Amino acid sequence: MKTITVSGAVIIRTNPATNKKEVFATQRGYGDWKGWWEFPGGKIEDGESPEQCIEREIREELATEVHAENVLGLVEYDYPAFHLTMHCILCTIVSGKLELLEHENAAWLTKENLRSVKWLPADLLILDKVEAMLLGK
Repeated sequence: MKTITVSGAVIIRTNPATNKKEVFATQRGYGDWKGWWEFPGGKIEDGESPEQCIEREIREELATEVHAENVLGLVEYDYPAFHLTMHCILCTIVSGKLELLEHENAAWLTKENLRSVKWLPADLLILDKVEAMLLGK
């Protein structure tokens, strides 16, 4: 089975209006998994670190500069056609407005509504750690 290695951005902010922590999620607008939700990101290119990948991917997909802080977790998941290795990287926004250049939709989710969207199966595996981040743990 083919292995695809990617980086996913876990972008967390504190909403100034509510003072609640939120995480940014995007809805796929293409492919077999169209309509499902994910942490934005993409494939790691040859010679690229997971951190370099996520900074490039967010610039390309969302016209936003992020800084890769650290790896929140590593997800391994077998989809029907391939094995996915996903580096989930905690990121902070440096500049930009998270413009949707490739995705159908996006949302800032709180701990209360984190599981209300239809997450891709691999992304589901990191939600406990994301939830802990939203709770400030």
